[in-house]
Amino acid sequence: MSVLTLENINFSYGKTAVLNDVSFDFEKGKMYCITGKSGAGKTTLLSILSRLAAPQSGKISYNGEDIAKIDKYKFRSKYMGVIFQSFNLITKFTAVENVMLSMDIAGVKDDNKRGKALELLHSVGLDDDEANRRVLMLSGGQQQRVAIARAISYNPDIILADEPTGNLDTETQDEIMEIFARLRSEGKCVIIVSHSPDVAKKCDVNYELKRNKKN
Repeated sequence: MSVLTLENINFSYGKTAVLNDVSFDFEKGKMYCITGKSGAGKTTLLSILSRLAAPQSGKISYNGEDIAKIDKYKFRSKYMGVIFQSFNLITKFTAVENVMLSMDIAGVKDDNKRGKALELLHSVGLDDDEANRRVLMLSGGQQQRVAIARAISYNPDIILADEPTGNLDTETQDEIMEIFARLRSEGKCVIIVSHSPDVAKKCDVNYELKRNKKN
């Protein structure tokens, strides 16, 4: 059974159609890549998937339930972990504090949240010293790891990543993709929006958005 299903999703900006009858299925334990040329609607679709925008027609289901009936803040803080292209970390906080804050927002019950946050940061390749640095003192690859740890801190079914390797060197890109592959093996549904052919090759399923010919 699909964990997330898109049925005939449509979205327009004024008279300009961006998404036309988009229908995709996403399952747990698989890694997906959504590709498409500039203007094909990747950013719009990402906004719709993360509940930052709503389709003008069509239906999205989470475990068979219409997500329009699920509170969008609950959806983002319980069921889907979002990794933004610009990370969106709180720069005055340390890496571990960023992860702990995410746990607090999601209402995670744990007597040792700091210990759990450190465990998550270790799982994505950061040591204690890096975990206790302010995120501004971390490299781009390290900040990406913090963003991943934050996204999985409340154990969501779905991980949605926007160009997660776009600004990384090849070696770091491969390491980040290995983290996503591990999350897939743990039963997560991993959805990546990317321009990278290398990223697409590492995914189980590729969905391509076609640019509207009228654009």
